[in-house]
Formats: sequence, C-alpha cells, structure tokens
Amino acid sequence: MITAQDFGDYTLADDSILDVQTITDAMMTTTQSLTELAIRFFVNLAACWVLVHCFYYRKSRRRDYYFTFMVFSTAMLMLLYVMGSVEVGVGLTLGLFAIFGVIRYRTETVPIREMTYLFVIIALAAVNGLAPVYKLVEATSAHPHYALSWGTVGIMVLSNLLVIALIWVLESGKALNHTSAKLVLYDRIELIVPERREELIADLEKRIGLKVENVEIGHVDFLKDAAFIKVYYTLEDGNTGSIDSLTRAKDYVG
Repeated sequence: MITAQDFGDYTLADDSILDVQTITDAMMTTTQSLTELAIRFFVNLAACWVLVHCFYYRKSRRRDYYFTFMVFSTAMLMLLYVMGSVEVGVGLTLGLFAIFGVIRYRTETVPIREMTYLFVIIALAAVNGLAPVYKLVEATSAHPHYALSWGTVGIMVLSNLLVIALIWVLESGKALNHTSAKLVLYDRIELIVPERREELIADLEKRIGLKVENVEIGHVDFLKDAAFIKVYYTLEDGNTGSIDSLTRAKDYVG
C-alpha cells in the first residue's frame, strides 16, 4: 500500500532528477556575447589582413581581390557565428557559401593563387567563427555559468599564426622556387619539331628575355604559320606572374 510519505519521497526524488536535467540551461550575458564576438572578429580580421595585405597584395597588386578577400572573410565569420548560435548545421553554412562562390565566380576564370587564398580565408573564418571561446563551468551546481576559456582562445590564435607562418615560408621562396608559365604565340613554326628544340629554346630566350626551363607545344595554325607555346621559367624573388596566361587585353583587370 502506497502511503502519503512514500508519495512525498517520490516527488522529492523526481524533482531532484528534473533539477539535474535542467541545470545546464545557463545563458551567456550580453557582455559575454559581445566580448566573444569582438574576440572572433578582431582575431579573424588581423589574420586576414596579414595574409591579404602582407603576402597576397604585395605581389599581385590586385585591388579587386583585396576587397573581395577582406569582405568575404568577415561576412563568413559573421554568418558562422550567428548560425552557430541558432544550432544549424555547419554543413548547411558551408554549402551556402559554396553556392555564393559559384554564383560569383562562374563568369570568370579565377587564378589558382587567388583561389588558394580564398579557401584559406574561408578555413580561417570557420575556425575563428566556430571555436568555443566560452565554456560552461560548474554545470552540476545550482548556479552554472559561462567563463572565458583562454586555452581555447590561445589555440585559435595559434592556428591562425601557423597558417600565416606556412604561407610566409612558401611566399618568401624559402621552401620552393616560384615557377611560372607564359603563353607565347610563336611565328617560327619550323622550330617546333623535336629535332630543333634547342634552337627553339634559344630563340625564345633571346626574344622574351627569360631563362626558359621547359616548353610545351600547343595549338598549331599552319594557315597563319603560328603556334601557341607554353614557356616555363623561374620567377625572381618578389616577382609574380599573375597575367602570364592571359591572351586578350579585356581579360586583364588591374
């Protein structure tokens, strides 16, 4: 037979279980939310500025991509931060930006170097936008709260610095030589045969003023006595070959 005392004990036990289940519903304060957003924003902005201004723009001088990279990185950081707070999938967020990228860049050929920087910037924005800056402490106590996790912030900053260091090594030429390829519309097609390869290379070096490492023969037009030749050469330190593959003036954007 169940007595009133038993019913009371069951109620107390049930209440304690409910308290444990709901005790982790702690909320960040407005100050904490603003602090978290500021940390993410300025860490991402500093890393993006170093990559774009000190490494990319120093060689390419492309102001259009400078603007694109900076705005793209900030916009993605904000979107990841907001969507992360409403518990939507990260895959959905990245999928949206993939769609935006296809819509934006489908009408022009983006060079490999620019595309590489774009993906690096997207990756850093994802790291800076999703890393847990605050952590829940005393989750089993009566007053759980959030506290700034300096360890996580340090790891986030270190991740940005490692990427910057890697790109600095690669861009400075300490890890590998910068090789570029130039498209040449060549008029002496009698030299494109394998037997006269040395003469072809010597003529190209004399006419374009570069030390030719290798050549590839492309389209040959016998009616116009011309052929497209891809010339490979080594760039000097600090130089870039971002327009070597352009064959029409309207493709160039300064």
